[in-house]
This record gives sequence, C-alpha cells and structure tokens, in this order.
Amino acid sequence: MLSLKASHSRLDRELRRATSYEEWKESALAHDEATGMDKWKLEPTSNQYDYANIQYRVDELRKLRANHDDVGLLFALNEGIHGNQGGIGSAAMYEKAKIGTKKLITDYVDEVVDALHHIETLPETEELNHEDKIDFFHRARLCFGRSALMMSGAGSLGHFHHGVGKTLIEQDLLPDVISGSSAGSVFASLLGTHTTDELLELFETDLFQSPFDEQPRQQPWGLVRPQVDPDQLKLMLERFIPDMTFQEAYEKTGRSISVTIAPHEEHQTSRLMNAVTSPNVYIRSAVMASCAVPGVFPPVMLMAKNVYGEPQPYLPNRRWVDGAVTDDLPAKRLSRLYAVNHYIVSQANPLSLAMLSTDKLIPLPSGTKSVMRHATREMLKTSEQFSRKYLRQIPSAGQAMSMFYSVMAQDYTGDINIAPSFNFVDPQKLLAQLSAKEIEELVSEGERSTWPQIERIRISTKIGRTLDNILDNHTNHNIKKFYKKRTRSTKQANT
Repeated sequence: MLSLKASHSRLDRELRRATSYEEWKESALAHDEATGMDKWKLEPTSNQYDYANIQYRVDELRKLRANHDDVGLLFALNEGIHGNQGGIGSAAMYEKAKIGTKKLITDYVDEVVDALHHIETLPETEELNHEDKIDFFHRARLCFGRSALMMSGAGSLGHFHHGVGKTLIEQDLLPDVISGSSAGSVFASLLGTHTTDELLELFETDLFQSPFDEQPRQQPWGLVRPQVDPDQLKLMLERFIPDMTFQEAYEKTGRSISVTIAPHEEHQTSRLMNAVTSPNVYIRSAVMASCAVPGVFPPVMLMAKNVYGEPQPYLPNRRWVDGAVTDDLPAKRLSRLYAVNHYIVSQANPLSLAMLSTDKLIPLPSGTKSVMRHATREMLKTSEQFSRKYLRQIPSAGQAMSMFYSVMAQDYTGDINIAPSFNFVDPQKLLAQLSAKEIEELVSEGERSTWPQIERIRISTKIGRTLDNILDNHTNHNIKKFYKKRTRSTKQANT
C-alpha cells in the first residue's frame, strides 16, 4: 500500500513538472494505468451517461456501413447528430481519469466522423445527389452546433490567454469562433488576424515577452508598480495586431472574432463587434475600447473604414469602455450570430476566479447552488432597477451601480473552463507593466492549465470540426461577397 501511494505521488510530481503537452500526456496515461483508470475507460457502463443508447448507435452505424446501406446510414445520422448525445459531453465523464474518457464515447465520436466522411465521398446517385448531401451537412451542423472560445477580461493577467491560444493552435483545436473582452480581446484579435502558420511563427519569438522598450524594475514591497497607460497599450497593439477591419480579418483567416465593448453613456446597450455586426470597424480601435477600464483609461471613439477605404469615426457621438464590465462572456450573442452551443472559456478574470473559488467551498449540491445563483441574479436585476430610479439625479453614482450589478450578475463559466491554478491576484499587477519573467510565467500557466482539457476538447469538438471542414470544401464563405450581394439586392428593392 505504501509503495502504491509513493508511485502515485511520483506520477503526480511528474505531471506538475512536465514541460510540454507530450510529456504531460505520457505522465497522465501512466497515472491512469497506475490508478486503474485505464480499466475504467474500457468499461462502458456508467450512471453518468446513457451508455446503452451510445452502444446501440455505434452498433447501428457499423452495421449500416458493413451492409453498404448508404441511404439508411444517412437516415441514422439524421436522427443522431446532436450535441451532447446521451450525455457524452458531461463534465463528469472527464473528471475521473487524468486524460480522456470512456472508450465507448471515443468510439462513437470516431464512428460518426467516419460515417460523415463516407457520405461526403459517395458518388452521386438518383437516391443521393450532391444537393441532398449538402442539405444534410447544413442541417447536421445546425443540429450539432458549433464551438467557440471565449477569453475573459483579465487586465495584465491576460497573458494567460496567450498560453491557452498557443496550446490550442499547436494541437489544431482552435475554434473558428472566438470572442474576447478587455485583455481577452487583445489575444482574440491576435488569433483572428493571423493565419495558423503566422501564429506558430509568432509564438516562437519573444514578441510578448518584451511588450515595452524598457522592462519595469521590481518595486520594493508596498510601493506602487508602474501602470500601463493608453499610449503604451496602443503601441503594444500596433506591434502584433495588423491595421485591418473585422471583415478583412475574416477574409484572411476564416476565423470569426468578436470584441465586447460597453457604452460610456447611459441608456445605451453594449455591443459585440465582429464581421457580421460591424464589418468595417478597425479591430485595433475596438480592442482599445474593450480595454478602456472605466476611471483608469479614457473612453474610446471607434474608427471604421468608409466606402473609399479611408478611416473615419464610427458613431462619432458615442464613446466606449471595457467590455468585461457588462458582458465578459457573450455566450447568448455568439449563439444567435454563429449557431454556437458549446463554449470553451479561458478565464483569468480575478473577480471571477475569486467567485468560482468561493463557490467550490460552499458545501451544497450543485442543483442548490444553481438555484441560489439564479435567485441572486434576479435580486440584482431588481436592485438595479430600484437604484436607477433613485439615482437619476446623480449620473456618476447611477452608472457605477449599473456597472456593479452587471459585473456581479454575469455567468463566468462555459462548458469547458480553463483557469489558472492560483486564486489570489496581487492587485498591483492587474494594470501594471509586467516583467519578461512574469509574462513568461503567465503564458506557461495558460499552457499548463490547458493540457488537462485537451482530450476533452478534442473529443467534444471532433464532429463539429468535421462538419465545418466538409462544408468549407463545398461552399464559399467569403463575407465580402455576401455584403456585395446584400447591397445589390437592397438597391434593387429601393428602385
């Protein structure tokens, strides 16, 4: 027994000391073997998912393919391509083992993917022509949904997102839909304005380890650290975010990036800036607005490209501030715009980390906690309406209270959550200039925090990524052409 515990402790140390995902994966597999979790993976039964239904689906798909019943296969796929089929995406299925989940789940996902590729490569017949297949793939993607990566606000801790994005790119798992708020918008824009090859090359440089010409000197305890100012932020953004609009970024990379901004004026609603809602807005100006912490940075006026290709103010009477204040993780808006129903969250918001840590310490069932969170949000909404009514004569106080309610009432989690191991954050670091070593540590923390989620992301998104790739091979997603067509149809309707 003592030798077994010693072996487990050694494997735990190896996991903590791993310097790459490959090294971590090897240690995780060894840990699962030592703890018997490899046998758990092979055993299909569990009360955490509908294993009988999944086994039936696997057997049916295999039988139809073996019998060359392509029409029957298409019918079976029509019935069964849904996100979280039988609970296979449940977090509980990925929390027991250090890496991976039940073999039956991976078998099911692989069988569906193979069947989709089989349908794609079938020759056209009277029973199944090209239009039938494309119609099926479109409906299948709508039913299954898409995945999105949402990067939270984090101040100077945003370099954590760099490590997350770097790992997802290296593992070829970066979703095509990406959102960012505040510091998260910086790294979302980086991912959305560079191709995969460009990103891999950038990640090999020290671009992010030296964001300023001079690294800040370490301050004695108790002294205020040098803070990042708007001019420094602007220079940093100019170093690695090209001068392009949301539309131009989409045309270059095929990734749909969204930046959350909040209104500085009262009685205005927050915005999600992207190639659909604001195609001609310059990304850098949207990121500057999203990073404009109220009371610290001045509000920002957005810039856009006009019909002649020249920069001009976008909504010149409006100013915008930090997007994390009102909508740190814009899940509902991404769902509406991009049919997203699966969310990977890179969470480094200090307030959110503190709230999530506190939630874990409360000794109550998850269902009870969910009811309490819902009740708290409803109370906050009522309190906000009350404060608006009685603070109309004090605009600054009313605005501050609205921000407070917005921050406290938000949901800061998704389906898969990637968060740093630390809970406490030195307040001096939140808006401070960080040293190269501190940045390197945050990037490393982002990578290490992503490794345990890699297999879950790979399995959960494999069907969706396959459907996206198939449709990309058969359709044209050029958003520029879409807007040209829309413009022509609008002119015809007006004549």
